[in-house]
Amino acid sequence: MKKIEEVLNDYKNDFELFEDANSKLEYIFDLGKRHITLPEELKNSSTFIEGCASPAWLSAECKDGVLILSGEGSSEMAKGMIILLMDIFSNKKAEDILNFNPQKLSELGIVELLSPVRQQSLEAFLTKVYTYAKKCKEGNL
Repeated sequence: MKKIEEVLNDYKNDFELFEDANSKLEYIFDLGKRHITLPEELKNSSTFIEGCASPAWLSAECKDGVLILSGEGSSEMAKGMIILLMDIFSNKKAEDILNFNPQKLSELGIVELLSPVRQQSLEAFLTKVYTYAKKCKEGNL
């Protein structure tokens, strides 16, 4: 299992290959092709990501202190960002997530490409992830 920083660094290296903002955004859209649909029973008010620009859901389970995420977005951007963020945070120890400074995501060089509304969506996603990680660490998930 790769550490959060290792996955972040892998993505940073990928994004550095692109010369312009549009190419980086296309890469995010391409990530969305790995997107899966959540079962309907997992799409509910408790998994809905409040504050996301387009409807999106994130569910979680905790196994031995490891947070396992699954999510679904409705727009192409949401699908790609959910895949990217799940790659970074899913199947990681809850304690490692809680100790990770989310400001490090700016190292990817994509946060500034997001519109203010999409930046708000990113914040909403991170809030959900950190809430799940806290519950997992406390044994309440």
